[in-house]
Amino acid sequence: MSRFAPSRIYLIAAAVALGLAVFFGWFALGWAPAWIACGLFGVTGTALMLLALRPVIEVGDSALAVGGRVIEWRRIRRVDRTGWISPLVVDLTLDDESRVRIIYPGDVQESGRLFHLLRQYSTQALIDGVPSVKPWEGRPKEAAPKQTIVRAKVRLMSEEDEAEIERLYQKLKIAGRLDP
Repeated sequence: MSRFAPSRIYLIAAAVALGLAVFFGWFALGWAPAWIACGLFGVTGTALMLLALRPVIEVGDSALAVGGRVIEWRRIRRVDRTGWISPLVVDLTLDDESRVRIIYPGDVQESGRLFHLLRQYSTQALIDGVPSVKPWEGRPKEAAPKQTIVRAKVRLMSEEDEAEIERLYQKLKIAGRLDP
């Protein structure tokens, strides 16, 4: 079983952002435009805190556990990536057409490892719309017939020039050097 806990960086960044929000809030008591910075740091700190408090994701041989919810691998029909890599955001579609969004706030390597495990264990699922391919099975064969392309030979020089080049090559080969 593999456990994926949120990175501590998010908690540290949330504490820094909320501390800056308090500082700018105090500073805004004397200068009103500082409320903008206070609000932006407050929103950013809150978002980072929500990411830092995400539940642990556990990947086992029979199921995926996100917090208290357990999802069996055979129930997953589709695994779709979003554009987010860190934090990793993946949408799972289950056999009853319900959707589960998995958000993992970790570093890039751990996010890649988690997505690799999701692909590996979701054997009956479409991965980003493509059927899961096992390494020992190879790629699915295409049914379209192959077309043969006949290419015409293009002459770059005349026959006399080719004969002259061949004669010079043989002479060079016998002499072993280029100087006369």
